[in-house]
Amino acid sequence: MRLPRFARNTLLVLAGIVVLWAAGTGVSLVFLPPVKPLADPRASVDITVRDWHGKEHPFVVGPKNPYWMSISAVPSSLKKAVIAAEDANFYTHEGVDYEAIREAIKTDIQKGRFVRGGSTITQQLAKNLFLSREKSVSRKIKEYVLARRIDDRLSKSRILELYLNVVELGPMVYGVGHASRYYFRKPATDLTVRESAFLASMLPGPKVYDPYRNLGRVVRRSDRILRRMVAAHMITEEEYRAALAEEPNVEGLSSKVEKTMASPPPGEMLQPPDSGAGIEPQPGGPPAGQGR
Repeated sequence: MRLPRFARNTLLVLAGIVVLWAAGTGVSLVFLPPVKPLADPRASVDITVRDWHGKEHPFVVGPKNPYWMSISAVPSSLKKAVIAAEDANFYTHEGVDYEAIREAIKTDIQKGRFVRGGSTITQQLAKNLFLSREKSVSRKIKEYVLARRIDDRLSKSRILELYLNVVELGPMVYGVGHASRYYFRKPATDLTVRESAFLASMLPGPKVYDPYRNLGRVVRRSDRILRRMVAAHMITEEEYRAALAEEPNVEGLSSKVEKTMASPPPGEMLQPPDSGAGIEPQPGGPPAGQGR
């Protein structure tokens, strides 16, 4: 059956758009930045991040950053909490977790919008360092390619080191070294298991899991992370019970709450109470204009 001319022309236009998009994406992949320089732990590079008001700021990735932590200095409890919260298969996948992607696609189709990204720690690192916040197919393709390259050229410990030092954990608070001093007024080397889970609980995005506006929500998510950790034998039952009994000592939070409430991020809405459901990472507020 021959299609009407209008239908044929429409299909041709759509096909042309798809070809142009594919060509543009292909060209952009050719010009993706190299990842090999990231393998050098002595190197420092400058990227750009945005504060919660959209203003851009320089940010140093590397040992020239005063808050920088080598992976050997990061406490085991913090590394385990982050992996339990964000990427349980981190040490076994090759930068991309295809099962997580399938589950994310299923969830997104059911919800009719982008709810879960299925991103691994490696993919989040690629986005943090090189890509924008844009939610698009072309950006996800670039993220996929960069994550595979990063996993191929960097060790898992180096990938985790970079991720822990660039992830956003508050208003212009990037990296666990800064976050530990910001929230707990002590170096990250002294974090307890509970405090480690507290920081990991904010990784879906500090604007969603915001201790300024809903400390209880962050604590409840940290409880779920602790349950994951003990279920995965990352911590013992004794460590689990001790962590649950500990109240996070977030010194100075009251003054920070008052300051944040007086000048909240533009367009930020109060979040509904946490439902207590399972941990499902959602897109956070990564560094932008960088080429997460």
